[in-house]
Amino acid sequence: MSSKNLKTRNHILKTTWKLLESGAGNRVRMTDIAKASSLSRQAIYLHFPTRSELLIATTRFIDDTHNVDDRLYKSRHSSSGVERLNNFIDAWGNYIPEIYGMAKAFWAMMETDAAAAAAWNGRMQAVRHGCDAAVKALKADGVLSPDYSMKQAADILWALLSVENWEKFRYDCKWSQQKYIKTVQSIAFKTLVIEA
Repeated sequence: MSSKNLKTRNHILKTTWKLLESGAGNRVRMTDIAKASSLSRQAIYLHFPTRSELLIATTRFIDDTHNVDDRLYKSRHSSSGVERLNNFIDAWGNYIPEIYGMAKAFWAMMETDAAAAAAWNGRMQAVRHGCDAAVKALKADGVLSPDYSMKQAADILWALLSVENWEKFRYDCKWSQQKYIKTVQSIAFKTLVIEA
């Protein structure tokens, strides 16, 4: 891709991100994105043939902008299952505040917008993959609670780490970000790990 095309593509992605976070997420149309980016609809479709592709690319662009792979480095290179569990909770839990505006935009659109639902669900499946990896590491170390199958343990961790739960703790309960992280780590440990 030429530098000019890459620059235009990134401009479209930044504009889409801004529109979604600004509260326009109730249904950001390709026409809205074209207008806000001062490009023609044809130019938008040249880079993103479908709205679904654009929304999915936007979530990936946000992850790239926020260096999500760097944030997950400690989790992916942990020396034990418990360390991986704690590092994953820390990485994802501290990423949520940075994508919360986008999450709200996608939630507003998902019920009536299949493209938005696909984009958000894809992002949440990536989180689920991280939960699966943390649980697999606990199992490999022989410290996963026998009360749950690996799938059930990953289900529990995934539910604990939902953006909706973060929102409840941070906004409804008025918890600090640090208290949220420490509490989720504690709940996950007490629920999923056999204590020696």
